[in-house]
Amino acid sequence: MSEKNRDREGRRTARQRLADEREKQKAADRRRRTLIIGAAVICVLGLAAVGGVLAANSGKEDKSDSSGPAVAPSGAVGKDALAVPVGKDSAGAALTIWEDFRCPACQAFEKTYRSTIHQLVDAGQLKVQYHLVTLIDGNTHGSGSRHAANAAACAQDARRFTAYHDVLYDNQPQEMDDAFADDGKLIDLAKQAGGLDTPAFRSCVEGGTHNTWVDKSNAAFQHGGFGGTPTVLFDGKNLVEDRSMSPAKLKQMVEAANKK
Repeated sequence: MSEKNRDREGRRTARQRLADEREKQKAADRRRRTLIIGAAVICVLGLAAVGGVLAANSGKEDKSDSSGPAVAPSGAVGKDALAVPVGKDSAGAALTIWEDFRCPACQAFEKTYRSTIHQLVDAGQLKVQYHLVTLIDGNTHGSGSRHAANAAACAQDARRFTAYHDVLYDNQPQEMDDAFADDGKLIDLAKQAGGLDTPAFRSCVEGGTHNTWVDKSNAAFQHGGFGGTPTVLFDGKNLVEDRSMSPAKLKQMVEAANKK
């Protein structure tokens, strides 16, 4: 092969390598974007599989401690005080997130977007309202979603909601494993949230202080006409349904909202 041909072949090979790398990056981006969509479909399919049984069975467990008044956690906001607020009221952008601590799609969303959301909240650009749901309990006749949501509300009383919320997702059991139904496990996980492992927190968790409030939150989700969890609303649009959504795009949207 002549020197000229070798140079031409070398350039062609380099271009091919660059093209291959671009395709790999595009594939990785597609996998990241569809991660949330794919996981959400699993939750929706689970919902469809039980049909009308979901409404009948959701919150069916632990009826003995669900008949009392709905005790909202400290600082709860919104209609019937069913949302846990995170971030500054002055933030120019807002997210409304409906989540279930047992839902794998919610965990996938958290893993992908958590650091971006934390960054924007810390910068004072974004505020978030978290609504807690017990969708998986209804599908599996369990109670872990409800127990975990009550524990998260107890953490909100201690101003440690965000830290404990993240710990729960970091330690989420398999979807069919109702491990969060064990209050002892939820109390043990509080050790990872910093300053939360207290007698007041333990009493709140074991007593199911916010159980009825959790039930009301789940009822609001059912009556809201949402397709599954997570439901993440920005200006009324569910970001989970946007296949072009990414942490970078969310950041751009929030920054644009803060410039208005």
